[in-house]
Amino acid sequence: MKQLRKKLLAPSILAGDFSNLEKEIKAVEEAGADIIHLDVMDGRYVPNITIGPPVIESIRKVTKLPFDAHLMIVEPEKYVDDFIKAGVNMISFHMDATIHSHRLVEHLKSNGIITGIAVNPATPINTLEEIIHYIDYVLIMSVNPGFSGQKFIPQVLRKIPKLKKLMEETGRTDIIIEIDGGINKDNIREISEMGVDIFVAGSSIFGAPDKKEAVKLLKERINTVMV
Repeated sequence: MKQLRKKLLAPSILAGDFSNLEKEIKAVEEAGADIIHLDVMDGRYVPNITIGPPVIESIRKVTKLPFDAHLMIVEPEKYVDDFIKAGVNMISFHMDATIHSHRLVEHLKSNGIITGIAVNPATPINTLEEIIHYIDYVLIMSVNPGFSGQKFIPQVLRKIPKLKKLMEETGRTDIIIEIDGGINKDNIREISEMGVDIFVAGSSIFGAPDKKEAVKLLKERINTVMV
């Protein structure tokens, strides 16, 4: 995980133009994006349906950037092999969507996947106590999953120091902290200063008049300390 330690920006294509994903992905890649974030929804765990392995396999051909798949699906263990074959590099899932979280984590890691647990706004950090020893990253949701363009929930920020405390207590200070939901130019610097490593941004990039400038501004702010 050391290669992911620096501050990284992960545009979410959920907010992009699905009629021209190649153009959208290349635009953010050229602007300096570090990761492509993939929101996978099944209409059961969340009230929406998005993309699956066939789409991911097709866009895998247009970029060499790592693919970070957030699986908002029921029984992810039934489908992860398809996502692995499609070319994803990182996978996070929700523990309340599967019965045997540890078994799934071990399966993903045995296939070379950087593996994370996603935590919803109302899910306590202490639910990670028994799984944190095995995972590579934690994805903190700062909106309720299911839709792009939602408003940031500021109370979620209280989870970051709680997670960092758990990391210290368990000796897992190498855990990567990712955040997703309502991230924009107005809040990204504060969140960065709290110790977050990966920032998922959708509407604030793909909804901007100039996507490349939006990427550059967000990257500048996550790497600038307020004085």
